[in-house]
Amino acid sequence: MWQTYHSVAALDEALQLLAQHGERARLVAGATDLLIELERGQRPGVEVLIDLTRVPGLDDIRLDDDGWLHLGPLVTHNQAVASKLVVERALPLAQACWEVGAPQIRNRGTLAGNLVTASPANDTITPLMALDAVVTLRSVRGERRVPLREFYTGVRRTVLAPDEALTEIAFPTLRPDERGMFLKLGLRRAQAIAVVNAAVVVEFERDAGADTPALPVTRARLALGAVAPTIVRAAEAEAFLAGRTLSDDVIQAAARLARAAARPISDVRATAEYRSEMVAVLVRRALRAMAAGAERGALPERPVLLAGPSGARPAPAGDGADAIVTTINGRVHTVTGAGHKSLLRLLREDVGLTGTKEGCAEGECGACTVFLDGAAVMSCLVPAPRAHGADIVTVEGLAADGALHPLQQAFVEAGAVQCGYCTPGLLVAGAGLLAERPDPDRGDIEQALSGNLCRCTGYYKIVDAVRRAAAVSRPRA
Repeated sequence: MWQTYHSVAALDEALQLLAQHGERARLVAGATDLLIELERGQRPGVEVLIDLTRVPGLDDIRLDDDGWLHLGPLVTHNQAVASKLVVERALPLAQACWEVGAPQIRNRGTLAGNLVTASPANDTITPLMALDAVVTLRSVRGERRVPLREFYTGVRRTVLAPDEALTEIAFPTLRPDERGMFLKLGLRRAQAIAVVNAAVVVEFERDAGADTPALPVTRARLALGAVAPTIVRAAEAEAFLAGRTLSDDVIQAAARLARAAARPISDVRATAEYRSEMVAVLVRRALRAMAAGAERGALPERPVLLAGPSGARPAPAGDGADAIVTTINGRVHTVTGAGHKSLLRLLREDVGLTGTKEGCAEGECGACTVFLDGAAVMSCLVPAPRAHGADIVTVEGLAADGALHPLQQAFVEAGAVQCGYCTPGLLVAGAGLLAERPDPDRGDIEQALSGNLCRCTGYYKIVDAVRRAAAVSRPRA
């Protein structure tokens, strides 16, 4: 798929490689979009991958003295969801990150990658546009800061030069007199591309003695996704809301104006007419929720992450381009000739661990789920060289000392194994849940397994097996 793979230890090293290779190179963080595009032949000129994931400090989330939140380029969607700063000071962004893919995708995919991919349906662009975000672009030639509203020039097109990297996302956080919310409409509850999404931020008049939603609006920001070539702001709706309280008549009128700002197309997910109508629906729901003080919406208080222990492993010697030295299920393996593969294919073809299945090869089914340094990931979307110096656990590694993992035993007892193809991924994801949350409720189980498809449609027994395993004992990590 690619010719050369570099795993760098410093950002300056990556920038030098970008300057050297230009259009032929791409930065790799999550690679959840890039690997699919390379597999499909949609990036024929890309020959060099530059992996940033071992560079320390690029996943920082910090609040400065001026109330601006700064996100490094390796901040993943799950890190944002788990960040108290993001949830409390930038709720719409946390809600959007929660809507991205499933836990395995959120553990790898980064906000910076979501922005650079530049699809108008990408979830995190919309709240960041409503939050007036600014991105920092850096190359060996220097650094520049670009307002996000000026970053996009069309569908999957940005002002990012071939030798530049997006090195930071920054925006002013919500103040006590501001509320915000993100809503998304997809064709299913998880792993769905947005039919429409919307982010709404409202600033109210300051009055410590009054209830904020009952006060007049001083400023509103409404951003709409998947309804135009780029994310758009509903300027007329924003202007209309200024000076008005959020009564039902005002909310209805603002929703109609937001609908007029949309310029959708018809495609396989929805007609243009449906998208336009759903813009009004989402804006109404968001404004009503903020008027009622219920803007947190469906974001869980304790989201399931399947992220494993916090803290990055130190960068190993070498970059895995020639020989990949990795620990799999407690045993060290040295693999050569796999530098151009996915981790899934390395496991199956070079190590002979065929329990991990290839169902879709594009991160949709979860059959290839493994633990990479403790975090559940889709191995079909991980470049094999990223396994160099890493610790990997596959379904074969769940059993210990000759005994099945409690979840494996529960699958047998509950009759949760059907055709069996999806079972390895379900077991790994379920084991990750039980390690993270030994006593999960039904909602926790649904969150943890949202990235795993069972084509036999027998989820009842699968959920029952997870509950049974939790009741028996606390599983081993």
